[in-house]
Amino acid sequence: MDPLFDRINVRHLLSGHDLSDPSTPLSAPDLRLIISRLESHSLHIKSKVRSYLLSHREDFASLFSQCNDAVFKTNEISDNVSGILSLISDRPIDVEIRKLVDEIGRTTKEAREKREMLGLLKIIVGICERLEGARSAFSDGRLRFAAEEVKELKKALRIGDEEEGEPIVYGLLRKQWADLFDEMQDLFSKFMENAVRFEQDSRTIRVKYKLCVDKMDGIELHTVMEAMDVAGILDYSLAKAADLIIKHAITPAVSYGSPAMFAEDVNQGSKGISETVLKILPSQDCKIVDVDGDAIYARVIQVIKFIFKHICFENGSWIRSFGRLTWPRISDIIISKFLSKVVPEDASKLVDFQKIVKCTSEFEFSLKEMMFISASDGKDYRLSSFSENVEVHFAFRKKTEILGKARNSLLQCDFSLPQDYTSKGPLLKNDGMAINSSNQVVDLIFSSERCVVSKAASQLMELVHQTLQDVCLSSARVALEFYHAVRDAILLYEAVIPVKLERQLDGINQVAILMYNDCLFLSQEILGLAFEYRTDFPDSIKEHAVFADMAPRFHLMAEEILQRQIRIVIFNLREAIDGADGFQNTHQMQQFESAKFSIDQAVFILEKVHIIWEPLLRPSTYKRSMCMVLESVFSRITKDILLLDDLAAEETLQLQRLIHMMLDNLSSLLKSLISAFDSNAKSEEDTSRPIDDLIPSLRKIRKLGELLDMPLKSITSAWESGELMSCGFTILELKDFIRAIFADSTLRKECIWRIENVSLY
Repeated sequence: MDPLFDRINVRHLLSGHDLSDPSTPLSAPDLRLIISRLESHSLHIKSKVRSYLLSHREDFASLFSQCNDAVFKTNEISDNVSGILSLISDRPIDVEIRKLVDEIGRTTKEAREKREMLGLLKIIVGICERLEGARSAFSDGRLRFAAEEVKELKKALRIGDEEEGEPIVYGLLRKQWADLFDEMQDLFSKFMENAVRFEQDSRTIRVKYKLCVDKMDGIELHTVMEAMDVAGILDYSLAKAADLIIKHAITPAVSYGSPAMFAEDVNQGSKGISETVLKILPSQDCKIVDVDGDAIYARVIQVIKFIFKHICFENGSWIRSFGRLTWPRISDIIISKFLSKVVPEDASKLVDFQKIVKCTSEFEFSLKEMMFISASDGKDYRLSSFSENVEVHFAFRKKTEILGKARNSLLQCDFSLPQDYTSKGPLLKNDGMAINSSNQVVDLIFSSERCVVSKAASQLMELVHQTLQDVCLSSARVALEFYHAVRDAILLYEAVIPVKLERQLDGINQVAILMYNDCLFLSQEILGLAFEYRTDFPDSIKEHAVFADMAPRFHLMAEEILQRQIRIVIFNLREAIDGADGFQNTHQMQQFESAKFSIDQAVFILEKVHIIWEPLLRPSTYKRSMCMVLESVFSRITKDILLLDDLAAEETLQLQRLIHMMLDNLSSLLKSLISAFDSNAKSEEDTSRPIDDLIPSLRKIRKLGELLDMPLKSITSAWESGELMSCGFTILELKDFIRAIFADSTLRKECIWRIENVSLY
């Protein structure tokens, strides 16, 4: 049939004409020819189609029959669907189907949960049976089996790996396992206590091979060790045995000077070895001192070999566990009782210590061969590390000794003056004074003066200089420790003395002044240490040795102590002057006596300060400090008197009397300040200023004493000449003073006007 449906090509119908040019028009004959040929072609096609249908009649009949069946079935399905839809619309079956599906789902879920619960129950029952079986195995003496069960149950119950939301029963099972584990530990501990015993009377360590605990008789020690190893509790169960052996065997073996000896004995029974014994015997010659450590290490090796052979049965894992448990303590005992005691006390003996270093290394090698200590863990080689670092230990011992001496000196010092100490003037260098030859009278490096220090400061710096001399002669490692010892010893003063003398610092006494001198002396000595010793230090610490950073701390401490003393003195003086009640009404006898008593108190305090300060303080410091104190006293008294607003004639005379009395009583103190000024010039310090310049209120209070009985015109003239202004009086003070003494009059007004007028220029 395919050729019938091919395209009809007009070119073929007009093959005789040239149709290559599309623009060429067709003629009427051509069109008639085309129509004729198309009709012929059409008839041909119809003939072909009819022939094809006739030849395939049966096929087409079958096809039409199938189509008819399909249409029939489609109609039948349509009817069925219509019936179902009719049923659904009349009765809601979908709801029932949904309920049925939900019920099936619930039933399936319940069945699945029951199967899971049944499986969990089987597991729980199995674990319970295994727990009971393990407990029963312990009772029957099947220790290895019971230990294995406990270990497996630990994994099954995920001990130590609990999760939230687990069934409560798992917690109960873990509790049962923990109880069983505790019972197992207690049982094995009892076995080991029964196996290893110390008999005090015979001084014997006895190891039994057949054990009897809780009606379990004839249990082999080897079996117990295996079971403990399986359960992973060797360390716990061997702890008491380890303590016993360390206390009664290792410690006597290491005892330096009175060591113990050991003898082994094996008791052979009918069924083999029943027990072994380690007898601890006193040394036959207690006078022999093992300097090199050979005998000490041999005794320790003998004890450890006994453990290795008779307790651990030459099992490397068991002896390693015993070693982990005991070696830290054994090494500490050897270090404290032997090695630390043979550390040389002199640097020249460090070479002889090398024998001990070699012997110690061989000892640890023997322990490594027995697997008592680890071959790879460097922490187990503590003895070699200690002995090889003997220089450091030597330096540490010396450092401890230095700091101990420094601390004892500081704590024992009572801050008293030397018995032969006298002071007849300032302490200057090269002044020919031989009377102050005490070690407590020291030179100040950066000053031309001397000062008196406490015995603690003198001994401290003596110790510092001795140690720094050793630094210059020592190796780098020792020198570094000595250097740190020097710094720590100096800083001990700062840590100990202020706390020790806290109460004394709150009063007026020589302790505070000595402490001030100490800090000043230490600050200057510290600054000089580097210049004095640095060139002789080992090269490795020359650049690291620093002392200058400590000097400012002591200088500040010195100033704080001095200023604190000055504040305490000024506070006491102010309290004394407060008793004068502002010097009011001194024309009355009671008020005059009260004011006089206050002045006497102030003078007494100043004289006490003078007696304490002058012999101990440097002249320059004494001058500066005493001037500050006197300035506070004179300015306070002057201020109180000038504040009086109404003075009777007799009252002015009494005030003048009080001022003159105070100045007369302080004459020796003022002379001491003049001597201090002279000493400044002698010590080549700056030219001393007059005393009135350093105590401005002294000139003012003297002039105030004169003004109290001076005529008004003379007072006015003194102001006009500038004399009163040079004494420190202000125009306001002078006007108030005049109004307080002189009654209102034309003369007073004129003088006040003149005073105000002068002040304009």
